[in-house]
Amino acid sequence: METDTTVVDRIAMGLSGALFLLGVVVLGFVEILAGPPYGAAPQTNDAGEVIATPLVDPNLRTGLVIAGLVVLTLYGLYRLATPYFEGEDQETPAVTHG
Repeated sequence: METDTTVVDRIAMGLSGALFLLGVVVLGFVEILAGPPYGAAPQTNDAGEVIATPLVDPNLRTGLVIAGLVVLTLYGLYRLATPYFEGEDQETPAVTHG
């Protein structure tokens, strides 16, 4: 089975996938291992004092996911701007004169 993926395709897919996995799965697993609180916001008591905060800053996790979306968006714009020629690797026949 042939695929038409280029180096740019592989880099974009790998980088965006890695950013998504790091932001959602890996850091989510780190949060679970660290214990409560699991929410994105710090826990406060009735007086409004912060009594517990998440281990990983939610802004960092959100930033990683947004960076993955930015990579996919730039890749999509690149694919729209780049023309696709079917049979690109075929050689043109030699022209003979006379």
